[in-house]
Amino acid sequence: MGHRKGGVAMASVGACAGFGAICGSSLATAATMGQVALPELRRYGYSGSLSTGTLAAGGTLGILIPPSVILVIYAILAEQNVAKLFVAAFVPGILAMLGYMLAISIYVRVFPNSGGVCERVPYRERFVALRAVWPVLVVFLVVIGGIYQGLFTPTQGAAVGAFGTGLIAWMNGGLSWHTLMEAFKGTAMTTGMIFLIVLGAAVYNGFLALTQVPQEVARFVGEQGFNPWMVLTIVLIAYLLFGCVMDSLSMILLTVPIFFPTMMMLDFGMSVEEFGLWFGILVLIVVEVGLITPPVGMNLFVINTLSRDIPISETFKGVLPFVITDILRVVVLVVFPSITLFAVRMLF
Repeated sequence: MGHRKGGVAMASVGACAGFGAICGSSLATAATMGQVALPELRRYGYSGSLSTGTLAAGGTLGILIPPSVILVIYAILAEQNVAKLFVAAFVPGILAMLGYMLAISIYVRVFPNSGGVCERVPYRERFVALRAVWPVLVVFLVVIGGIYQGLFTPTQGAAVGAFGTGLIAWMNGGLSWHTLMEAFKGTAMTTGMIFLIVLGAAVYNGFLALTQVPQEVARFVGEQGFNPWMVLTIVLIAYLLFGCVMDSLSMILLTVPIFFPTMMMLDFGMSVEEFGLWFGILVLIVVEVGLITPPVGMNLFVINTLSRDIPISETFKGVLPFVITDILRVVVLVVFPSITLFAVRMLF
């Protein structure tokens, strides 16, 4: 795609989606693809704002394209089926990728100097390059296919995926004793931070259980006769605002125990299970938007760390077109719930 206007940036978004399909973490997707794609974007004359904005937004596909860590956490809190949530997330995830590509296409035409083009690559070389990425496809098919076939649970699937990627890294010569120890160290640090957040959330949930706050809020909303769509709109806007100052995991752990029981009291014309799936995808998307909204968009800081010569203000400016496409996508999915649910209805 590099010979097309904005093609290298579009390819970076596609690569983020592919990596997100075997990763499940937005920050990891942004950090990894930032190291791979940012030098190429700069080499072909893409502006600092578009380069960093593209990769920050593309990183959010890590938690939207299944498997997703945030979806698993939501499934536990809301007592939803993880496999069905993964199926429901596929179409919104593809729409996100296409929406980002459309935003890039429009951006480079409005600002012609923001992106360059490279030479057209012959089809023979394209197929050779595609053969080089077969391990990514194999890991994805094994993990997702195993979950849907009932061969293992999502947790066990994560272990299978980790073993598979480790084996591929070893076969390619990238996994040595040193890199393995670095991986263990990084995993231990990340796990420790996550467990501190989970510990705080457990104390918070205990407080909610004792005080009956979720039940009281749900009862109050139900008794007032509020329009369900108005309540949903307020909740989604609240998530957008929370995303400006909180990270995604904290938002899910702190808000779902209150918001979910409240929303379940309202009638949206669908079954309880379908509403749980639909609401979870909407929450996931608005939480994803929080990762790229100032002043505390985590993906923005990850990408900016990899590009010290680009001011953070440029990254903020470059990500705005992608935020707009995210908000438009939320509106479409709210108005047409079947976009999210048709794959679940077809497969289950």
